[in-house]
Amino acid sequence: MLSVDDALSRVLSAVRPVLAERVPLVDAYDRVLAEAIVSPRNVPPWDNSAMDGFAVVASDLAELPVALPVLETIPAGAVPTLTVTAGACSRIMTGAPMPSGADAVVMIEHTDGGDPVTFAVTSSGGATPGQNVRPCGGDVAQGDTVLEPGRVLDPAAVGLISSLGFPSVLVAQRPRVAILSTGDEVVEPGWPAHAGQIYSSNTLTLMGLVKRAGAEPIHCGIAPDDPEGLRAALSRCLRADLVVTTGGVSMGDFDHVKDFFQSHGALEFWKVAMKPGKPLAFGSFGGVPCFGLPGNPVSCMVNFYQFVRPVIRKTLGDPRPHLPVVEARLEGRIGKKKGRAELARVTLRLEDGGFVATPVSRQSSGVLTSMAECDGLSLVPADSGAVEGGRIRVQVLDPRFLDGATANYGWPDHAPKVDHGC
Repeated sequence: MLSVDDALSRVLSAVRPVLAERVPLVDAYDRVLAEAIVSPRNVPPWDNSAMDGFAVVASDLAELPVALPVLETIPAGAVPTLTVTAGACSRIMTGAPMPSGADAVVMIEHTDGGDPVTFAVTSSGGATPGQNVRPCGGDVAQGDTVLEPGRVLDPAAVGLISSLGFPSVLVAQRPRVAILSTGDEVVEPGWPAHAGQIYSSNTLTLMGLVKRAGAEPIHCGIAPDDPEGLRAALSRCLRADLVVTTGGVSMGDFDHVKDFFQSHGALEFWKVAMKPGKPLAFGSFGGVPCFGLPGNPVSCMVNFYQFVRPVIRKTLGDPRPHLPVVEARLEGRIGKKKGRAELARVTLRLEDGGFVATPVSRQSSGVLTSMAECDGLSLVPADSGAVEGGRIRVQVLDPRFLDGATANYGWPDHAPKVDHGC
């Protein structure tokens, strides 16, 4: 059996980057940037007021209180028409361009409010050059590279691009991922399930995971447990950039997926030293990379998180294709034997500024409810025995759980201690 690290290295080496496409900014959220964003302008484009108040010459306010005549009122969106000289001022609104001659803004809260002609600065006022003034290019200077390729476009990044005047952006195309369940015992929800049959859960689970990973899922149905039926079903999947099957990769008489890859395509490896999820097949058919995931729903999801998701993210150009990993104090026990990495399902909570991981009560690979209950997977190395208490590393399954906390990304056992940032 391959180690998790070795298996991951092999699947990532097979990644083929996708092409780029230009999309409107409104459709760019969570996409991966495929170009450098270079600012064509200064932001802000001119010195402007950070407050509602009065644009003044700061030296006029050396002694307080003082009253100054108002030359004009400058609302946001307007252009000043008069120069502010010593002994005068202009009423100004937040965001409005600073008038020539003025070098500071006094907040209206520090004045008597004034009238159209004069205003008085109270003893709580005063000014220094640059006070309450946002300088030209203070946020972004013309020619600055503000975002690099590979950036996942969160709302702040999209807003930044919009502030530069770009209506669209170049992003990586969403790879198409064909999803095929296998097995005569599996039926689609809505159809009658006869004795010995179960409703499919893996297909819809994988479709959601694929979409969340940034790819386009293609539902390819259920293949029967016979070689010819499997071949016909897999042939329909070849319009995709990646094929993911579930079931048919163990040692049973009717598990044909692994053998099919070996006979009709290429089988790169089979079996990974991890629990759950040992019977993982990876190869190709028709020149398209293929994953054969286990049929047990927990094993299917665990393998997706460890291998399929990183491939999708790297295909998109994401420099951090792995899920975040945090260090946590283990509350409870994770039983294991040496030889396989243990990816136990755990819940996470914050306590005294750190994460606490608690194993869920049922760890069977067929208990799908355990995946709905957990927040992450333990990353207990293959050479470790059972773990009770102490510190462990946990792979967080939904990055949104961290809500901006910092974490290490990736699998390797030598990963440094994580600063979770909470």
